[in-house]
Amino acid sequence: MSRSIREPGASDHAETRPDVACYVYGILPEDVEISEDAIGIGDPPAKVGIIRHGEIAALVSDVAVDRPLGRAHDLVAHEQLLDAAAAEVPVLPLRFGAVMTTPEAVVEELLGPHHDSFAAALKQIEGRAQFVLKARYAEQPVLIEVLSENAEARQLRDRIRQLPEEVTRSERMRLGELITHIIAAKREADTQAVVERFEPVTAGAVVREPSHERDAAHVAFLVENDRRNDFERAVEELRAEWDARVEVRLLGPMAPYDFVVS
Repeated sequence: MSRSIREPGASDHAETRPDVACYVYGILPEDVEISEDAIGIGDPPAKVGIIRHGEIAALVSDVAVDRPLGRAHDLVAHEQLLDAAAAEVPVLPLRFGAVMTTPEAVVEELLGPHHDSFAAALKQIEGRAQFVLKARYAEQPVLIEVLSENAEARQLRDRIRQLPEEVTRSERMRLGELITHIIAAKREADTQAVVERFEPVTAGAVVREPSHERDAAHVAFLVENDRRNDFERAVEELRAEWDARVEVRLLGPMAPYDFVVS
């Protein structure tokens, strides 16, 4: 995608058809141009177009009115299109599954009534992108930490080792609960440390719910494009500091899903 000068109200979307609805991916500035090979949801994937109104535009494609949504490849296509757009221009992502009856309805029910708030939000995220940091405790190192720090856990582990499995069911359950509780406490502390550590090089942070029982941190960051190198350097420093204790993954750049309420 790219930016260009367009006539107000211009549209790159096909004419209305009774058997087709309008799938809406997100909101962009009005002066955006869509590449010819841009595709969206569907099988085969639908060609993507633009519906413009004032200073804003909707990124859309046709979808058959009788086609069920919710397939995994549709969700992937939805996110891939938005992430590709966000790498080039500011975009306000809509939740997966946003369908409107006609292109006219997109203007009358979405772009028109919310024009000013959408335009203001686009200005706020101009030059920014979202990254997601996912950190997960390595299984053996975190278990060693738990046992070294908690006497009850060590005692339960020793008892389980000494007795047959059939007579230590309650001890095994208690040890599992204890490990889960201790890891949750570690997660809370490490997540807070991550948020504070990256505050100087980010424009915002949203703590996400854990996606795994051994998650150490799961945080979305809004990053200024001109601070991206600083941010990625900070991630590498964290990765080196945690070393074998925690696996650190960085996803992005992507559309600012966690920083936009749509």
